[in-house]
Order: sequence, then structure tokens, then C-alpha cells
Amino acid sequence: MFGIGTTELILILVVALLVLGPKKLPEIARSLGRGMAEFRRASNEFTRTLSASLDDPPTAPPAKSAGDANHVVESAAAQVKRDDE
Repeated sequence: MFGIGTTELILILVVALLVLGPKKLPEIARSLGRGMAEFRRASNEFTRTLSASLDDPPTAPPAKSAGDANHVVESAAAQVKRDDE
């Protein structure tokens, strides 16, 4: 776990107990656990959103003028007409 051995972990916990006291240590540990869980949820949500956006097909860039938009519509209509035949 993070390259920390059992002895180091016990030493860290003893120092935390001495510094924070027996009343504050459980509260702080609980808050730390909740914070880590919230971070994990946010990280997973970001990963899902990023994956979903990468899986979506790219969209055509917006038309710069009415003539460009007209050309796009005409091309789509011609494609539909060919597909129907």
C-alpha cells in the first residue's frame, strides 16, 4: 500500500493519535474517507464522460455561411435520394 510497510503505518497512526487525540482521530479519518470516496466518484464520472465523448462520432463543423449550409443540405438530400433508389 503506497510502498509503506506495516511498521511505518503503525508509527504514522501512533503519531496521528498523539497529535490529534483519541476524540478527533475518528472524526478526521471519517472525513478523509468521505473525501476520498467523493474524489473517486468524481474521477469515475469524468472518465465515463470522457469515454462517452470519445466514442461519439465526430460531428461536422458548423457552416460558415448560408451558402455552405445550403450545400450541406443539398448533399444530404442527394445522399438520401440515392439511398432510396
